[in-house]
Amino acid sequence: MNTTDEPAAGEPTLSVIIPVYNDLDGIRLTLESVTGQTYPTDEYEVLAVDNGSTDSTRDIIETYCERYPDLVTLLVEDEIQGSYAARNEGIRNARGSIIAFIDADMTVRADWLESLVASHREHGWDYAGCEMAMYTEHETWTARYDTFLRGFPVERYLHERNFVQTGCLTTTKEVFDAVGLFDARIASHGDEEFGKRVHEAGFNQHFESSITMYHPAREALRPWLKKQFRIGRGAVELQRYHPENAESAHPLHPRQFLPLQPRDFYARLTDATDPTPRETGIFYALDYASKLARAAGSLYEQYCTTPHESTN
Repeated sequence: MNTTDEPAAGEPTLSVIIPVYNDLDGIRLTLESVTGQTYPTDEYEVLAVDNGSTDSTRDIIETYCERYPDLVTLLVEDEIQGSYAARNEGIRNARGSIIAFIDADMTVRADWLESLVASHREHGWDYAGCEMAMYTEHETWTARYDTFLRGFPVERYLHERNFVQTGCLTTTKEVFDAVGLFDARIASHGDEEFGKRVHEAGFNQHFESSITMYHPAREALRPWLKKQFRIGRGAVELQRYHPENAESAHPLHPRQFLPLQPRDFYARLTDATDPTPRETGIFYALDYASKLARAAGSLYEQYCTTPHESTN
């Protein structure tokens, strides 16, 4: 399947959706990036979805709404806490025939939207991902680990597991009309579950190597571990609501707590960089810490939470 139909007269051809929660600097950085596009401003819209922020994030968005009244719109999703719920609110309000997602704190080149449209016209895709490059302003151990050993293997995930991380995902509106929205019950892995639905529905999935989006590495240990905890929770939620797609072991399985085999870890590390012995030891400790944080998230979700009742 694919769609190349032009939108109705007066409708933007693209909708850019940015979910955000308590990220003043991140949303400012991203809004500055997506409002500075070479693509005609009357042919796209920017939907910034505040997910119930408790700081001044919403105020930042409103300043951009005032500065670009015909381009930027503030939406609010404060009933369900989660990035997928925020994205769903954006999708429900999107008027474009193509929907492009970007996370708050990410940046793109000025020709990002122009390049997406050109790629869509050339390949006729329904669902696409692009390169995600990580960068850091401060060389912390966490940021270096995040860059070397985590990152965003978008092309591999698309080819091997049929999904694209939502931070660099672009789809046609027809995809959501056909397969539904993201499952907002899932804290993490919702992009994977959605991508598999898209694949099973027969839509054309594409990786566009000529487009790169930029994502900052997590420099501080605490938010980085918090992300790993959320990933662990998402794995259990995926098992709970979509067992046909789940691959994780039970939260109490011993392998959830065991460190990686040193030989396997070193092979993975040397594929990405040429580490010193000290770097190898520190990266190994961080890798084990991330695994334990995911295991803790899995245990918390399995035994300390109440399942959600609805998907959106």
